[in-house]
Amino acid sequence: MGRGTSPPPPAPPPPHPHPHPELPPMNALEILRETVRILRADPSPFMSILALLLCPVSAALLLSNALPGAAASAARALARRLALLAVSSGLPPAHLLRQLSLHLAGSLVSAAVCFPFLLTLLLLARAAIAYSVACSYAAKHVVPSQFLSSVVPRIWRRLLYTYLCVCVAVSACLALFLALLLLVCNLFAVMLYPPEIIVYPALLTVLAFSMAYAHTIIICNLATVISVLEEVSGPQAVLRSVRLIKGQTQAGLLIFLGSTIGLAFVEGLFEHRVKTLSYGDGSSRLWEGPLLVLMYSFVMLVDSMMSAVFYFTCRSSSIELLGENDTVADEEAILIELEENK
Repeated sequence: MGRGTSPPPPAPPPPHPHPHPELPPMNALEILRETVRILRADPSPFMSILALLLCPVSAALLLSNALPGAAASAARALARRLALLAVSSGLPPAHLLRQLSLHLAGSLVSAAVCFPFLLTLLLLARAAIAYSVACSYAAKHVVPSQFLSSVVPRIWRRLLYTYLCVCVAVSACLALFLALLLLVCNLFAVMLYPPEIIVYPALLTVLAFSMAYAHTIIICNLATVISVLEEVSGPQAVLRSVRLIKGQTQAGLLIFLGSTIGLAFVEGLFEHRVKTLSYGDGSSRLWEGPLLVLMYSFVMLVDSMMSAVFYFTCRSSSIELLGENDTVADEEAILIELEENK
C-alpha cells in the first residue's frame, strides 16, 4: 500500500430488521394477500390466539341472541320501544321497520351482555394480533410468555383507555343517527307529508349514517392498533388514526365491508341452522354450532390482522414525518426487549 493512501472503510454491519417496513400503498385485495402471507409464514401464534381468545368471544356473541331469558325479553322490549318511536315520528309500521328495530335492539343487548368478554378477551386478542404482525415484519419470533409478562402490562392501560374512547365514539355516532332520523321524520311529518313519502328522506339518513358509521369503525380499529404499537392512547390515538388514514379511506371501507359481510353471513347461518330448530328433531344441526363459532372467530382474526397490516401501509404512505421517531419508541423498545430475552 503506497504512502498517503488510507485503508478502506470497514464494511457496514448487516441491517437490523426494522419493526416498521416500508410497505407501498395497498388496496383491500393486496392487504388481504399480505395478511394471508403473514398467516402462512407463521400460523402458530395466530391459531393460538384464535383458539384461546377469539373462540370464547365468538361463542358469547353468537349465543347472546340465541339463549332465551332476560336478554331476549330485554331485546324484544327495546325493539318495541324503537318501533313505536319510529312510527310516532311519521314512519309507516312496515315489516322492515320492525325487523330493523329488532336487529338494532338485539345488537345493543348482545353488546351489553358480552361487554366483559369484549373488554378482556377481545382486547387481549387484538393486542396479541397487532404485536404478532409487528414481530412478523421485524423477523422476530413471538414468545407468548414474554408478551404476557412484559408487553401486556406496558400497553394494557392505554389499550383499555383507547377502547373506552372507541365505545364512546361509536355510542355517540349511534345516538346522533337516532336523533337526526327523528328530526328528519318529524320535520317532514310537520310539513304534512304522508308516511309513504317520509320513508325516502329516512332512507337517505340511514345511508348517510352507514357511511359515517363505517368511517368511525375504521378509525377506531386503527386507533386500537396504534395504542398497541405506539405510545399514544385515547383521543390522541383516535386523532393519529384520522391523520394516518388520509388517502387510504377506500381500502379501509372495503376492509370494513368485507368483514361485515363475513360476520353477518356466519350470524345468519347460526340463526337459521342452530338457533331455529323448526323441522325434525333439530339434533342433527347442533354439531354445526362449534363449526360456525370457529368460522366467526376466523373472520375476526383475519379482520384484526388486516387492520394491523392496514396500519403499516397507512404509516408508510403517510406524509406526516414530524414526531414519527417519538411515537414508535415504545414498539421498538418492546421488540428490542424481546430480542434480548431470546
